[in-house]
Amino acid sequence: LSDMSYVHRDLAARNILVNSNLVCKVSDFGLSRVLEDDPEAAYTTRGGKIPIRWTAPEAIAYRKFTTASDVWSYGIVMWEVVSYGERPYWEMSNQDVIKAIDEGYRLPAPMDCPVVLHQLMLDCWEKGRSDRPKFGQIVTILDKLIRNPASLRELANSSVGREDPPTPEFSVSTVDDWLETIKMGQYKENFSSAGYVSLDSILYISVSELTKMGVTLAGHQKKILSSVQSLQTQGTHVHV
Repeated sequence: LSDMSYVHRDLAARNILVNSNLVCKVSDFGLSRVLEDDPEAAYTTRGGKIPIRWTAPEAIAYRKFTTASDVWSYGIVMWEVVSYGERPYWEMSNQDVIKAIDEGYRLPAPMDCPVVLHQLMLDCWEKGRSDRPKFGQIVTILDKLIRNPASLRELANSSVGREDPPTPEFSVSTVDDWLETIKMGQYKENFSSAGYVSLDSILYISVSELTKMGVTLAGHQKKILSSVQSLQTQGTHVHV
């Protein structure tokens, strides 16, 4: 699309269609525009809503959209995929997102994300649009990674979460507190309704039990089970 001088302006996981053979197609061209036959061409809009969490800072500030701003959005799509559908920037307001990005904040690596993939995301999120990779370069990088799976073995240490404390489980005394600490507070009622009312009761919870109670996102399951494993290992330090 970029080679054909199209700027999409709304690249997001919600706009990617996937068939049974895992072939992906970009959809929803409602905001797309054709640019001049110039790699530095930009489309400037005077109004309309902007998907803040997926949009490059210069596009938010000056409403100037380019292929480079689509590259920024592609980096967010990568993050969405690797985090199993997490909401970019979680519960932050749009204004908080804009401020954080301007101050240099970037989304951390999702849980079990290969270092090289997170680095590619960070490259897509360079503040200067000329410093971001071109889509042709991104395709080349991903092709090399596919051909060399060993390069994906090194995982980033960061897990999904904006500012997770180093040992959050040690200071909690209830299931609700624990869920809030690991930023899974939206599942309080699910755990309570399923009878998990004490920290002891969750120590041997399984994936199937999480699924039954409504925790179906794989990324959320992995985050919860990882924390449960920490509770098991450091059980003597937990206030139960």
